[in-house]
Amino acid sequence: MNCSKAAHVSFVSYLGCTALAALEPQAFLPQPLPWKGASESLIVAADHPWITPAEKAGLTDTPRYDETIAWLEKLCAASPLVSMIEFGRTPQGRSLYLVIATKEKEHAAGALRAGGKPTLLAQAGIHSGEIDGKDAGLMLLRDIAFGGKTALLERANLLFIPVLNADGHERASIWNRPNQRGPVRMGWRTTAQNLNLNRDYVKADAPEMRALLTALKTWPVDLYLDIHVTDGLDYQYDITYAYHGHASSASWSPCIGEWLDRSYSPALDGALRAQGHIPLNFYVNAVDKRDPARGLKAGLVAPRFSHGYGDLRHVPSVLIETHSLKAYRQRVLGTYVLLETTLHHLGSKGASLKAAIAADQARRADPVTLTWIDGGTRREMDFLGVDFETFDSAASGAREVRWLGRPRTYSKLPIFTDKSGVTVKRPVAYWVPASKPEVIDKLRLHGITVETLREPRQIDVAMYRIVPPGKAEAAEPFESRHPVKLEGVKMERRRETYPAGSVRVPTDQPLGDLAIMMLEPQGADSLFGWGFFNEILQRTEYIEGYVIAPLAEKMLKEDPKLKSEFEARLAADPAFSADGPARLQWFYTRTPFADERYLLYPIGIER
Repeated sequence: MNCSKAAHVSFVSYLGCTALAALEPQAFLPQPLPWKGASESLIVAADHPWITPAEKAGLTDTPRYDETIAWLEKLCAASPLVSMIEFGRTPQGRSLYLVIATKEKEHAAGALRAGGKPTLLAQAGIHSGEIDGKDAGLMLLRDIAFGGKTALLERANLLFIPVLNADGHERASIWNRPNQRGPVRMGWRTTAQNLNLNRDYVKADAPEMRALLTALKTWPVDLYLDIHVTDGLDYQYDITYAYHGHASSASWSPCIGEWLDRSYSPALDGALRAQGHIPLNFYVNAVDKRDPARGLKAGLVAPRFSHGYGDLRHVPSVLIETHSLKAYRQRVLGTYVLLETTLHHLGSKGASLKAAIAADQARRADPVTLTWIDGGTRREMDFLGVDFETFDSAASGAREVRWLGRPRTYSKLPIFTDKSGVTVKRPVAYWVPASKPEVIDKLRLHGITVETLREPRQIDVAMYRIVPPGKAEAAEPFESRHPVKLEGVKMERRRETYPAGSVRVPTDQPLGDLAIMMLEPQGADSLFGWGFFNEILQRTEYIEGYVIAPLAEKMLKEDPKLKSEFEARLAADPAFSADGPARLQWFYTRTPFADERYLLYPIGIER
């Protein structure tokens, strides 16, 4: 490969015209397992009038964004069953598109709601290098329109986002995603703002995510698929998927979890196996990547992730993960089978799913889980893995794994799940002051019902204060924010005045659990934890030493209890004893001059 023609000039320029620069990008991937499947019959002939761009490339490459949208526009123009709308724009100005496939006369959100059919939302390209869902979706839409599969729309509707991270999709290169076998050119994981959209569901900083949340409020969505590609280990499964409530584990939406476990998962697994694929219904996360025999974690996730967020807002949500070491052809075809089966099953069993959704929306959990932790159930399974060996790496100085490209079954491999961690008693409502408009805007963006004050009101509320002082600190930058590490809080009763424009957030609503997660500071993805309240960690008034020192002497002389407390602190804490400013600060916090709102979380809790 000539350096001047490299996909990344700067990268190859760094390497120079060396043997390394001339290697194929995927030269170091483990040897693939051989595969042939009945799903290969889904590929149309080369002269088919509606062949997709990926099929033209033999399912080895994926089209650029403009080519993808142009193909969809032609399909929409040719078929009354398919239409497409713009639902947002990216930071670089690209339009984001939602494809609607329905037999309703009007392709509008209100018409789909009025029609009453269950609706599937399938989303591809949130990580745009993981683009299997886009090409599988194009094939399925083609077959719905012109391939004899129109019956899929008799009892269900399909909404399809071909690429959510369109800017990242166009940062395509043969050098992206070194752990993944194809397509030839892959997009980038993050957006043009370097944001990972599958960490953004709650804080919603990215315009792409804000557009998606608006779509979730606008359109009827009864089942939500977020399509990815996973890596980490080599194994025989080519398509895995995850949802909360798997194997009767914990979840925020237990009725939905039961439906996914008992109705959806068996139907999906059967269809995939019949087409030559090997499915697994949990996310493969090794306890130790260097020793797979130690077991796997089938854990629960925070709502920053798609299926955690969907579970919390009671939208049935499934994370799809094809396996990165399988050929692109195999992964796309498996995703096609999954999409078709899901749409068919939703049409067949939509009534029971809608009942499960209604039950979870009406449920008012108390207490409410804010975090998941280790220590759930332990079970065993015969895991269809791949054999490996370890070797001494001169580069890492440690033992590393080399996959050997031959099947191996790990008998009775332990699978570990999570359980509830921090919980909170369900409040009646929260009070958000008008001084936090960005928080109020986020609540409204998610569709949470709020009641706005038209005039000031005094309210008796409970409020949190961070303890011990200084133990909530802004962490290193993450996803464009400075998250806060919180050690503890204490509760105090206060009478607060909330000005006009403040909002009351009742928890007796379908999205009440989401509101609790966002507004409880100890929540796994609380707005406090994401850094929306970092101003309360800062002292803004102070006292000079020449003022506090004589005042402290007076306090010690006149308050024996305080004197005893101070001496005990000196004896117990040598660092404090040697720190003059800290000693004076100790006295300052015990005077009327101190800021009584320092470390006070400004959200009121109505019990």
